[in-house]
Amino acid sequence: MTLANGTPVVAKKILRARLAFPLDAGARFFDGQPLLGPSKTIRGVVISVVTTAVVARLLGLSLAAGGLVAALAMIGDLFSSFVKRRLKFASSSQVIGLDQVPESLLPLLVCKETLSLTSIDVAIGVGIFFLGELILSRLLYELRLRDEPY
Repeated sequence: MTLANGTPVVAKKILRARLAFPLDAGARFFDGQPLLGPSKTIRGVVISVVTTAVVARLLGLSLAAGGLVAALAMIGDLFSSFVKRRLKFASSSQVIGLDQVPESLLPLLVCKETLSLTSIDVAIGVGIFFLGELILSRLLYELRLRDEPY
């Protein structure tokens, strides 16, 4: 999940604005706010799914399992962005909990059986992702791979 969520950040740093087409194409919801915002790109989702699927295969999992985990992490991330826009938070703003839980809980719950996880494994996985994402985001910011420390 960390790989799925981190590859779009690295891709943005390497590719800058190239191929960064917003998923929502600039559309606005009926509340007048952006649907998702400009930082959610087709490039980010595609790179996340492809990279995570390939690395999953290298780790002995199937391409499909890796792709599914990444796709679900991205759906969780998009859900968070959608909710943050409804709450009028700016694109790329931090909302602790909302930025970590959906993108870790959704893939762990849906893939629970496929990955032979228990409910405790899911809870521990969400907790580790929550703390790890906060720490890793700060580290990536210090390494100048992220624009913001979150």
